[in-house]
Amino acid sequence: MVDDVADGLGNMKLTSDEEEIIHIFDEGKLKALESRSLSLIGKFLTCKPFNKRAVKNILRRAWGLENSLHIIEVSLNLFQFKFQSKFDMACILQDGPWSFDNQLLLLQRWQKGLTVGNIKLEHASLWIQIWGAPFDMVSPQIAREFGNRLGRVKEVEGQRWQDDLNYFMRVKVALLIVKPLRKGAFIAGSNGNGGEVDYQYGDSPRAMGGRPHSFSPRNTYDSAGAAKE
Repeated sequence: MVDDVADGLGNMKLTSDEEEIIHIFDEGKLKALESRSLSLIGKFLTCKPFNKRAVKNILRRAWGLENSLHIIEVSLNLFQFKFQSKFDMACILQDGPWSFDNQLLLLQRWQKGLTVGNIKLEHASLWIQIWGAPFDMVSPQIAREFGNRLGRVKEVEGQRWQDDLNYFMRVKVALLIVKPLRKGAFIAGSNGNGGEVDYQYGDSPRAMGGRPHSFSPRNTYDSAGAAKE
């Protein structure tokens, strides 16, 4: 029975009316393009159900955009965030990552040609602290080298002042979410000296000693809308 239905569907053909190509001119797309140019597309990294109304309200408050941010669900767990200014949109991307009830929110800028079927939210941009490098191997350039081995480098923290703590380097990297987070790596200079370095993900300060913690962003909110430490 199932095979018969499948064969029948496979033999179906479009009628001449259905094969007609509908041409859409730029004038018809202009307003839609303008409204989406200030949009982010996002989804939560979870398979569990969640309170979407609570999420929308909490994000508006957390982002300080209660009266100007429009959040539209365009598919299951896929949202369009419409901003009123480029500045607000850029700040949200820059200040990320964000999460709700420990579920990471993946965000990307809207682009021409995006559809529900071709959107691929496969990367999360995280700050990574690099601990344990020899003092003469602590620099933004070396931090970028580590970042390039982990993913796509988005930003590198500049050199701190000499009287500031220089225990670690920091780099923001777009990581593939399907790959496990690395705990660390080995580093070696031209003279062979080096050692093991540890990675910590997120912006929370690390206690001296021990191994890196799992990802723990500062922009984390629970279902009641309270910021988590």
